[in-house]
Amino acid sequence: MAFDKERALKLCNDYSKNTLMETLGIVYTDAAEGFLQATMPVNPTVHQPMGLLHGGASVALAESVGSAASLLFINPEVQEVRGIEISANHLRSKREGMVTGTARIVHQGRSIHLWEIKITDEQDRLISLCKITNMILPRKKSSGQ
Repeated sequence: MAFDKERALKLCNDYSKNTLMETLGIVYTDAAEGFLQATMPVNPTVHQPMGLLHGGASVALAESVGSAASLLFINPEVQEVRGIEISANHLRSKREGMVTGTARIVHQGRSIHLWEIKITDEQDRLISLCKITNMILPRKKSSGQ
């Protein structure tokens, strides 16, 4: 079955409603097999006290796009994604504008996915380089099922 970009973006953006992703203004903008991209505005709501993009906001973007990318490889009716480790190197500061998080698959196993996420600015300069490891678990049935 061919990859359906529009379906993937709708799924990721729908999952973001009423979550931290919506609070931070994260929007999924592009997708392909082994690749997912999202943007986040840089403004005072994601600043640290010195008026710069907070490293935690960058990590939230990285974890959001990396976890959502794993979602595209599984059947969400019977499987779930759990982030089990994330690391980030913050390389450049940013005060305003937009950042883009691009997740690319490094390893896709049955139960572990490893992603590299590059967060860049509008000039494609590297802001943060991140890595996330996701565990793929069987979905637990709710007590009503």
